Amino acid sequence: MSDVAERVAKVVVKVLKVPPERIRPESRFAADLGAESVQSVELVAAFEEEFDITMDEDEALEVQTVGAAVEYIEKCIREQHGS
Repeated sequence: MSDVAERVAKVVVKVLKVPPERIRPESRFAADLGAESVQSVELVAAFEEEFDITMDEDEALEVQTVGAAVEYIEKCIREQHGS
């Protein structure tokens, strides 16, 4: 698992209060992990803080799975930090 994936999992566990073993790339935030809309917004804020990035809220809220979140965050990091 990449560093970004590990950090995404850590944030998801903290915000959604789910056991780490439930976090898989294919896990869907709402259907599999029980995220409600307010928690989705909390996740976006927590990811922004964890990775020191700014995410487009509409784009970020369209992300449905943990794996897609990792890809989206990696894209934001590349665009905003040039790495």
